[in-house]
Amino acid sequence: MEPRNEVAVPAFFSEPERRFVEAATARLIPDEEDGLGARGAAVAVFIDRQLAGPYGRAEHWYMQGPWATGIPEQGYQLKLTPGELYQTATRDVNAWCQKNHGKDFAVLSAAEQDDVLHGLESGDIELADVPAKVFFDMLWQNTVEGFLADPMYGGNRNFVGWKLVGFPGPRYNYVSDIEQYGKPYTLPTVGILGRNGTLLQKG
Repeated sequence: MEPRNEVAVPAFFSEPERRFVEAATARLIPDEEDGLGARGAAVAVFIDRQLAGPYGRAEHWYMQGPWATGIPEQGYQLKLTPGELYQTATRDVNAWCQKNHGKDFAVLSAAEQDDVLHGLESGDIELADVPAKVFFDMLWQNTVEGFLADPMYGGNRNFVGWKLVGFPGPRYNYVSDIEQYGKPYTLPTVGILGRNGTLLQKG
């Protein structure tokens, strides 16, 4: 029997921000019929918790400027923290969607959402306050992190991401299995906190 999923209370997102991130990540890694996607893995919960912590506040980043436009190889160059970037970009994307579709991103059709995400990725969509591609790149990176991180951080619920890629988890010892070439690995998936791959906290 699958473990019972806990319902996580948002730690950072407002309701419009949560709806946007849930919808956007669900298009980046769709659940489809197998349920093995970003929504099933609770990726939005992972991102919410990351933004509520030191990462979201850029506590360990150099954030003193100058704020010149950089090149991709120079990494992140904005004066906004990741949390501020999500808040600003979510507002800007919804404003763009309202102007061009008459609806917020979260209630657009899947095809329309895909078009918006492609526009953000390419930079063809111009947001009012932040570079679209910079935001898309962070959203994509955080989505992958939430899909593949240990469930103790809020995402990869029920080991969805690990099951999809065939990773059995960080067991303490694989020595006896190293030379078992071509044989299936039959032990259950484990995380840092054991076999429970559900959300382990509320909020």
